[in-house]
Amino acid sequence: MNLAIYHNLPSGGGKRALFDMARRLAERHEIDVYTLSTAEHDFCDLRPYCRQHVVFPFQPLPLARRPFGRLNQGIRSADLLRLDALQRRVAARIDDGGYDVVFVHNCQFGQSPSLLKFLRTPSVYYCQEPPRQLYEPPLERPYNRLSTLQHLGKLVDPFPGLYRRTLRRLDRANTLAATIVLVNSHYSRETVYRTYGIFAHVGHLGVDTELFRPLSLDKEPLVVSVGALTPNKGFDLVIRSLAQIEAPQRPGLTIISNYVDTAEHGYLRDLAGASGVAVDFRAGVSDDALVEAYNRALLTVYAPIMEPFGFVPLESMACGTPVVGINEAGMRETIVHKATGLLVERDPEHLATAVASLASDPGRRASLGNQGRAYVQTEWRWDRSVQDVENHLSSAAYRRP
Repeated sequence: MNLAIYHNLPSGGGKRALFDMARRLAERHEIDVYTLSTAEHDFCDLRPYCRQHVVFPFQPLPLARRPFGRLNQGIRSADLLRLDALQRRVAARIDDGGYDVVFVHNCQFGQSPSLLKFLRTPSVYYCQEPPRQLYEPPLERPYNRLSTLQHLGKLVDPFPGLYRRTLRRLDRANTLAATIVLVNSHYSRETVYRTYGIFAHVGHLGVDTELFRPLSLDKEPLVVSVGALTPNKGFDLVIRSLAQIEAPQRPGLTIISNYVDTAEHGYLRDLAGASGVAVDFRAGVSDDALVEAYNRALLTVYAPIMEPFGFVPLESMACGTPVVGINEAGMRETIVHKATGLLVERDPEHLATAVASLASDPGRRASLGNQGRAYVQTEWRWDRSVQDVENHLSSAAYRRP
């Protein structure tokens, strides 16, 4: 097939998923990539696998500073409309290319790209998740608390409502315009139905077991947790759970992030200091350093809130390191309880008990680690995942009007 790929992804799991799919699709198909200047191009670089890599310039409008910060949601609304106009031009360029199908991935600003509704070429949209800020309650943080005066101002401020309405309208229209919608888990399929009223197809992802592999390194007295340093990744729960383990047996914590929210970093640093938990914050590490961190850790602790999928458990298991995760959302589809790791309720005491039991039992850790490695090699192979994606791309291409 003659494929076009579109994305506006930052670094992280979404870009890694696209990279692993694109480089395998390129073995059998001709690929051109269309993207924006705001995307992360060097991380999991697609350029070696495509004929042409077309970058459209886009620069978000500068946000206002205090005391005019209340204008920022209005500015973001304007950016959504600017993106909508730009992606109309991107869609026209793609339609002129004579492609069989367009493989569309998320936009970091609007989640579902607006080009979906402008394309005449059939499309397959890989929806990692709907814009969660529209459909889930905000997480409380001390740095987000408002004064009484700020609360009163928020009640009459028109811009937050304008932004949410604009994003909701665009996201719904864009998603419903896709020829086929793929999602990363059965949990995500249910979420997409509740959000948009459509039945998406599950296209499970995979893990690169040649990159993520056991290195036979000495273990260190620490656990690792990986993900963007943002509230919904649940690092505060990990810190609180470790604080409940007696100090002599308490492992250290390494947090590895591709993105750091400075306010969240300060909050977690203060929480760790007050809790007596030793935390090493690391950002922007290489793939090799990430693989080494998984291998050095006693285990991986993964506690994001309602994570739709999450590569972290699979990466850790591929390295032979067992995972303690939360028994919810996508983690129930990747972690096999008592076989490749442990699933517990979202509670610091339960998480602490699970971490302490595994950290003190090297024989059980080794058994779970070996089973985890075998499990991902059998059940989470990229070749099988990409074959499923190919089938959906072919199906969409045959629906050309």
